[in-house]
Amino acid sequence: MRVTQNPDFRRLRAAQGVSQIGSQIGFLALPLAALQVLHASVFEVSVLTAAQIVPFLLIGLPAGVWVDRMRRRPVLISTDLFRGVLLLTVPLAYALDTLTLGQLYVVAFGQGVATVFFDVAYQSYLPDVVESDQLTEGNAQLELARSASQLIGPSAGGWLISALKAPVALGADALSFLFSAFMVSRIPAEREKPVATDGNRTTWTVLWKEVGEGLTFVRHHRLLAPLAGVGGLLNFSYGMVAAIFTTYTVRELGFSAGKLGTLMAIGSLGVVVGAVVVRRLSQRLGTGPSIVLGALLNGVGPLLTPAAPASAPEVAITCGLFLQSFGVVLFNVNQVSLRQSITPRALMGRMTATIRFVMWGTLPVGSLCAGALASNIGLHRALWVSAAVGALAFLGALFSGVRAVGTNEVPLPVQAAGTTPDDTISTDTSSADTTADDTAAVAEDAERYDRADAR
Repeated sequence: MRVTQNPDFRRLRAAQGVSQIGSQIGFLALPLAALQVLHASVFEVSVLTAAQIVPFLLIGLPAGVWVDRMRRRPVLISTDLFRGVLLLTVPLAYALDTLTLGQLYVVAFGQGVATVFFDVAYQSYLPDVVESDQLTEGNAQLELARSASQLIGPSAGGWLISALKAPVALGADALSFLFSAFMVSRIPAEREKPVATDGNRTTWTVLWKEVGEGLTFVRHHRLLAPLAGVGGLLNFSYGMVAAIFTTYTVRELGFSAGKLGTLMAIGSLGVVVGAVVVRRLSQRLGTGPSIVLGALLNGVGPLLTPAAPASAPEVAITCGLFLQSFGVVLFNVNQVSLRQSITPRALMGRMTATIRFVMWGTLPVGSLCAGALASNIGLHRALWVSAAVGALAFLGALFSGVRAVGTNEVPLPVQAAGTTPDDTISTDTSSADTTADDTAAVAEDAERYDRADAR
């Protein structure tokens, strides 16, 4: 059965797709509300943007522990409701002429906190909604919904902001979260497997011990550790490139805002193409090779910007953006599916939080490094260095066990105490020498953590 025939998955996809469109609107509307209505400075707007990312660094790791102790479905519903209500306070305050920059900071930070919990629970919930052999297709469908939102959201956001003002447009973002909560609430609660809990797990000592268990699990895993490293390096490079890309294209190449926006929109079509072909391409190449290729394209794409001829840079830059966005889809769909497949359910939240902490934590660091680099060696040279860092990231997947993961089959923990046969699938015999140790190691971890949950 195709994953699209699963009504519960369709509800999850609809929830994610609509809320992503709303988030794209909010991405434009929140800083514009600060700029247009409250006349905030550039620094104040940058702080507003940072407020949405800081929670990933502050609570990203313990959030994984908390999510592992709770059912995912109520977490998804409650965080969506929280984000929707929080955003509705902005148009309300604007209508009452009481909107302040402090309120926007609170909204941005609250949004970030809720998003941390939602994202960790969301990736941990998908394996409950679809079958094990549908994870790649399920993630591809969700990526397609996300890519559609990237095309629809900005234009819809621009129109709404022009017609209704930025604070009022945030109401559309709020409604999208409320819709998402409604759709997730329609997924039967019994779809989710029960979570083993321990009433004694309440102290901060135990909390940080469990955070350490998640870190240790990822760090010592022959597949998860290189995935985290590759993703972290790609995001570090992305943070560097993103920090100076707009400045470079406008100041050095003389692009107008309209021209730059058009090129970026055309380049983002790589996300759509990637989401359409990723399932078939992954079956043909195999999960591991697809991850390597995705990381390679993701890293090489930005090199075309500094390499573009100054006389006619548009084609090279657009092709680079297309390759990068295509590579992002190929890398993300396969590495997320692999992570979900090889992680014991008792550690799913902590694994997701740990990897997101590593990947997201490198973004602001990369931005700061690129700014300092450009100040010393110039925008063009800094862009070369920034892109070159990401171009090397694929080597971490190429020279690790990730490369050998078989065609459409990934190593899962063998059946351990507390698991069901549906939690396991076979491994590709052609890569048995490479994956056998991984499977045995994960099985040992699964048994250990299942015993711990039973205590």
